[in-house]
Amino acid sequence: MTPITLVEGRRIALSNLDKVLYPETGFTKGEVLHYYATVAEPLLAQIHDRAVSFLRYPDGPEGQLFFTKNPPPGAPDWVRTTPVPRSEDPSAAQVVVADLATLMWSANLVVEFHIHQWPAGRPAVADRMVLDLDPGAPASVVECSAVALWLRERLAADGLDAYAKTSGSKGLHLAVPLEPTPSAQVSAYAKQLAQEAERELPDFVVHRMAKALRPGKVFVDHSQNAAAKTTAAAYTLRARARPTVSAPVTWAEVEACRTPDDLVFLADDIGPRLVRDGDLFAPLADPAQGRPLPRARPLPRARP
Repeated sequence: MTPITLVEGRRIALSNLDKVLYPETGFTKGEVLHYYATVAEPLLAQIHDRAVSFLRYPDGPEGQLFFTKNPPPGAPDWVRTTPVPRSEDPSAAQVVVADLATLMWSANLVVEFHIHQWPAGRPAVADRMVLDLDPGAPASVVECSAVALWLRERLAADGLDAYAKTSGSKGLHLAVPLEPTPSAQVSAYAKQLAQEAERELPDFVVHRMAKALRPGKVFVDHSQNAAAKTTAAAYTLRARARPTVSAPVTWAEVEACRTPDDLVFLADDIGPRLVRDGDLFAPLADPAQGRPLPRARPLPRARP
């Protein structure tokens, strides 16, 4: 019989708690649910007012993976949704994970949480910018860290603060809190930054997605600022061989990165990190702490 759990007055059926989802470590579905309950406060601070997409992996990372934008079938009537018009479906809506009950119901589906850069009800008006630093082998998060440090200083020159987190896979994400700004403007600025990084660090950076350009370099993916795109949320588990987390990190940790394992964090690592450091992504939870996006500056002249 599927156990029924009462969460904030909501009845939620939590199934298959002993099912091993990460065979490499023996991490079970029950442990997935425990993890999400443990990080509920900082995770909800990031996603509670945003349309959420789910990457589902009910049989573990080695099973079927499928991306879900529409509310999953059978969603309880108390799960909040918000309109997210799409060209193919103007009436489309997505789940908003607004509280602990919705978080645990969602986690029972075994999901990664992915969010837009704009809050619910304000499509295409971003309050954050994201740069996804994706290494092409043999480059790793070590090279991503060097690029992240350059971007941090470049953003600071424009009066913007950057916050880093692991992608939970191979790279890093940089997030920048903003005053509400049209997504198109943020996208243009992010693309300029990526192009400038490539000009300044030609041996390390590419700004285009073409795989032929990427071996040994870091792809600075600016495209996730487009209004339709989403990015893995801070504190989400990832569908990888081990229960890795998209974990906020300090800049001291980025500076100290010397091997890929230096910036890999598993579910069991996050609780102690929160006790030690607090929520390193707290400034991203409050758009009022952001700063206006500067005007796009002209790119430096190409080097001779």
